[in-house]
Amino acid sequence: MKEKGRTQAVNYAGIDDFRILAAVMVIAIHTAPFSGVSQSLDFLLTYCVGRVAVPFFLMTTGFFVLGSWKKSVYADNSKVIRFIKKTLFLYAVSVVLYLPVNFYSGELPRSAGGFISMLFFDGTFYHLWYFPAVILGCLAVIVLLRYFSERTVLVITVLLYLAGTGGDSYFGLASRIPALKAVYEAMFTVSSYTRNGIFYAPVFLLMGMLIRGRMRQRGEDADGGVGRMTGNIVCLAVSLVLMLGEGYLTFSMNLQRHNSMYLFLIPVMYFLFRLLLCVPGNAPVWTRNVSMIVYVIHPAVLIVLRGVAGVAGLTPLLVENALVQFISVAILSFALAALLERMYFRLRRRKEAHENG
Repeated sequence: MKEKGRTQAVNYAGIDDFRILAAVMVIAIHTAPFSGVSQSLDFLLTYCVGRVAVPFFLMTTGFFVLGSWKKSVYADNSKVIRFIKKTLFLYAVSVVLYLPVNFYSGELPRSAGGFISMLFFDGTFYHLWYFPAVILGCLAVIVLLRYFSERTVLVITVLLYLAGTGGDSYFGLASRIPALKAVYEAMFTVSSYTRNGIFYAPVFLLMGMLIRGRMRQRGEDADGGVGRMTGNIVCLAVSLVLMLGEGYLTFSMNLQRHNSMYLFLIPVMYFLFRLLLCVPGNAPVWTRNVSMIVYVIHPAVLIVLRGVAGVAGLTPLLVENALVQFISVAILSFALAALLERMYFRLRRRKEAHENG
């Protein structure tokens, strides 16, 4: 029997269930699970296919948060404000959580400017860049929509993304042009990557919002039917093959400065998200909290695992074996996240019961 309040009423099972897979993909990105088998295989599965994870999270924000804002004809800011406050709180907690690691490793910047840059763009730990990115991205989309039409903003965000690829997967080409190289190097003094809230996040946030708006306009349900599902599967498969080819080409030609931004990632995400919306059924609410908790804590779990492995003499198995390390981190992260989510749910129920007398 399901507990009251633990099941999502609307048919977004595909979206909420994919949150778990996306969290697993993020863990894979930080552990390179197939590197011991084949570097090429690991790159294609982890750093090409796995790159759908973060855009997916951005599109869910665009769909649910900015989509509600669009529904109010850009008048009701309450949900956006609540989301930004919640994200800022999670970011602050995460910064504090990893601060001892920053001190121990000596990774904290020594200047105020460097710390501000880290806080607003790079994140204070290698995975925390997502929080300032989603906040800045939301604010960028909101500001642009105050002055331009949706179609114009879509063009602007796509152009920003294209500019971002020049500092990411296509830096090897962009750096051959002295003027462009100088521009990107100037950017990298402020943000270590173009994968941030200016170049990367806005297009995916906007895509999520526009998909929600189009569904509402056409009166579509989340369950799109067999025909729509088949069309999305075909288009997704074609886009994914093209992205894999693009990724491997830029990788093999040594063009990549980083590997987060591919040209074909945009159509891949569009058709993937549309496909997930075709999945019928009720989604368990806990997937939302658990996936975000896993995102936050998995590097800490990885650090603890490496420390325990060293003490126990299990480094060859738990650290040097990348696949075992990935599986271990995933299992431990989800177990701890489920425990924390359960504790949070019980505390919330107690608070609600106390407030209701």
